[in-house]
Amino acid sequence: MTALDDRAERCGSDRLRHTARSGVAAALCGALLVAGACGRSGGDDSVEEKAATKRTAGASAMADMPGMTVPMEGGGKVGDSATAATEVALSAAQVQHGGVRWEPVAMGAAAPAATVPGQVVPNEDRTARLGATVQARVTAVRVRPGDRVSRGQVLVTLQSPEAGVAQSDVAKARAEVTSQRAQAAYARAARERAERLLALKAIPRQDYERAVADDELARAALAQAEAELRRARSTAEQIGAGASASGEIALSAPLAGVVLARTAVPGAVVEAGAPLVVITDPSSLWLAIDAPETLAALFRMGGRLRFVVPAYPADTFTARVDAVGAGLDPTTRTLPVRGVVPNGDGRLKPEMLASVVEGRQVASAALVPEDAVQLLDGKPVVFVAHPDGKGGAHFMARQVELGARSGGRVAVTRGLAAGDVVVTRGAFGVKAQLKKGSMPEMEM
Repeated sequence: MTALDDRAERCGSDRLRHTARSGVAAALCGALLVAGACGRSGGDDSVEEKAATKRTAGASAMADMPGMTVPMEGGGKVGDSATAATEVALSAAQVQHGGVRWEPVAMGAAAPAATVPGQVVPNEDRTARLGATVQARVTAVRVRPGDRVSRGQVLVTLQSPEAGVAQSDVAKARAEVTSQRAQAAYARAARERAERLLALKAIPRQDYERAVADDELARAALAQAEAELRRARSTAEQIGAGASASGEIALSAPLAGVVLARTAVPGAVVEAGAPLVVITDPSSLWLAIDAPETLAALFRMGGRLRFVVPAYPADTFTARVDAVGAGLDPTTRTLPVRGVVPNGDGRLKPEMLASVVEGRQVASAALVPEDAVQLLDGKPVVFVAHPDGKGGAHFMARQVELGARSGGRVAVTRGLAAGDVVVTRGAFGVKAQLKKGSMPEMEM
């Protein structure tokens, strides 16, 4: 073998040895990778299997609790997931402990009505607000709030220099009228005498014409004096000055009624226009309403209003609409409405707050106790009961629309039908159980 052949043989052997070593390393790495993957896979399966077992056990335990729903595999829930937030089941023991009672709904006639705040105010057509006519001093106040007064009764007495001046003007005007009336009578007699003498041609015509002129002047002066007397009397009457020239002013009641307010104080000096006494006829009052724009169409002239007041929550009063605003208030976006309230028995008092219920159509509605209606997520609901025959029941929260309230019961205008069985007592406890059953899911 030549040197060249020896070198080639050694190179081949080195290549074979390198190839063998590379194959062993590759096999060893592959084995290690496979072993690592198998180890991890076995560990993960063990953890997941334990977690699944724990969740299944927790679900089974919580599913047995009344009203509870728990997560299932795949995002579902034990029980009916579609009704988990609106339904709850109670056992007989829970029903008895919570005092839950149910009964079929009673249908009745009710008006789909809107409730609007209002206020009972004095009827301004039958109210008098007396004030000082001139600057004066209060000398006497003869009434108190709540007193009944008759027409023409003196309520307040004032003393004023202006009243004295007005009374003096009346006296002077009266004297002037008396004087001018005498002069007019003398001039008329002189004219008549001149006519007779002229007919006898006993006086010249010039004297007759002078008598006629004097008579006309006397009549004109009398008419002027009488006009001045009427003016002075009118001024004195507006002030309220009496016949004497003492400067006294007597304020009298222009109508029969009740003293609603009195601000006059004896000895006080008041300016012209200062309020002193308010009297009103309580047999008729007004109901003032500021109706929202959305309810403006419910109020019309001649319509009937029903309202309640806090003083008599069990009684309903009526009013007749006699005024509806021509437009909305630009600031509050409300429509002013006014109704006349008959109050012959005097039960209603001015300034009472009222809740006005207005509706145009009468419809059939379910009447349920007010306690049967609960708020769930801010919306009114009632609980429809499905008894299980063992003392327990399955309850479903049903959203409803409410109408008028009267006598502790409320009209359900939408959401219930005849034959529905609803919870009438213990509805709050059912709501509490429903809330407990819809708590956020807990990771176990």
